[in-house]
Amino acid sequence: MSGLTLAAFMQLSLLSTDAETYAQAHKEMTETGKPMVVMVGTDWCGPCRKMKQVVLPEVRKHGLLRQVAFALVNADRERKLAAKLIGKGPVPQLIMFRKTPDGWRRRKLVGGQAVEKVEKFLREAIAQDEAEKTSEPSESPPEEDADAVEAIPVSGS
Repeated sequence: MSGLTLAAFMQLSLLSTDAETYAQAHKEMTETGKPMVVMVGTDWCGPCRKMKQVVLPEVRKHGLLRQVAFALVNADRERKLAAKLIGKGPVPQLIMFRKTPDGWRRRKLVGGQAVEKVEKFLREAIAQDEAEKTSEPSESPPEEDADAVEAIPVSGS
């Protein structure tokens, strides 16, 4: 196995061993109150591959993905769920759901991103989440409303 092939395999292994399904991330978010971050992408999309193989492993090495409930959603294999998350929007997309005193908030980054931009996106949301932990959210996300900006329910995925 060449050094380049081994390095690529190691990066994919690092990502896939820690990557969670949407159902697992949703459960973790519900149980811990952590923000949930979902990356929606495809196997054929160049920027998606770069995000999965280069950017996210770097972010993971810096520890930021441990502070959120994280999931990868393949828009080709999980069409219904991806449609609920991004509609007919472009890939890749990083979407963050987090509880606030006023209910659920959703933020997103669209397109391929640099490590620094993804880390800034995560740090800002994590900091806001920590600052707001003293208040309880007004209501939980709906279980069946696919058009809401709240966290998408696991059922039907």
